[in-house]
Amino acid sequence: MPRWIRSNALTVAMLGAFLVFLALQSVFGWQTHNEELAGYGAQPLSWLAYLGTGHFAESVFENWESEFLQMGGYVLLTAYLVQKGSAESKPEDQTDRPEDDERRAKPDSPWPVRVGGLPLAVYRNSLSLALLLIFLGSFVGHLLGGVVDYNEQQALQSGAAPISAWQFLGTSDFWFQSMQNWQSEFLAVGTLIVLSIFLRQHASPESKPVTAAHAETGA
Repeated sequence: MPRWIRSNALTVAMLGAFLVFLALQSVFGWQTHNEELAGYGAQPLSWLAYLGTGHFAESVFENWESEFLQMGGYVLLTAYLVQKGSAESKPEDQTDRPEDDERRAKPDSPWPVRVGGLPLAVYRNSLSLALLLIFLGSFVGHLLGGVVDYNEQQALQSGAAPISAWQFLGTSDFWFQSMQNWQSEFLAVGTLIVLSIFLRQHASPESKPVTAAHAETGA
C-alpha cells in the first residue's frame, strides 16, 4: 500500500464510502422522483437534470444538516460536560489540558498559537465553529432545496401558487424533515456515550482499553 494512502486510509475510506453512497442516493432518488412524476402524468427527467432538482438537494442537505449539528454540538458539549465511565468523555477532574496553554507553544505549533491574540481566540474554538458553519450552510441548502421541491409537489397536486423560502421555513413540513433527522443523530451519539462505558472495541481510539474498569473515564 502506498505510504500516502496508508497514512490517510481512514479519510480515504470515509470519503470513498461517502461518494459511493451519494451516487447511489442520486440514482435511487432519480428513479423515485420519476415514479412520482409519472403518477402525475409529467415527463420523466434525465439523471443529470435530476441532480439540479429540489428533490435531490433537499434529500442531501437535510441529512448533512443533522450530521453537522450533531458533530458540532457534540464537540461543544464534550468541552464542558462529562459522563463518568464513558470513553467519549474527558475525566471528571480534568477542567483543561495543560497542552492547551499557549505558553507551551513549540516551533511546530500551529501559527495562530504562536501569534496569539484574535487568531488564537478563533483557533481555540475553530473545530466547533467550522462544524456549526457547515451545519448552517446545510440548513440553508435544505431550506432552498426544500422550497423548490415543495412548490413542485404543490403545483403537480393542486396547481397551488409557489411560496417563498421564508414561508416554507414556517411550515410543519420543513421542521418535520429536520426533527426526524436531528433526534436520530443525538440518539446515536447518546447511545455511543453510554455503551462505551460498558463495551469495548479492541484497537479503536473510540473505546477504552479492554482491561479498563467500567468506572474509568476517557479513552
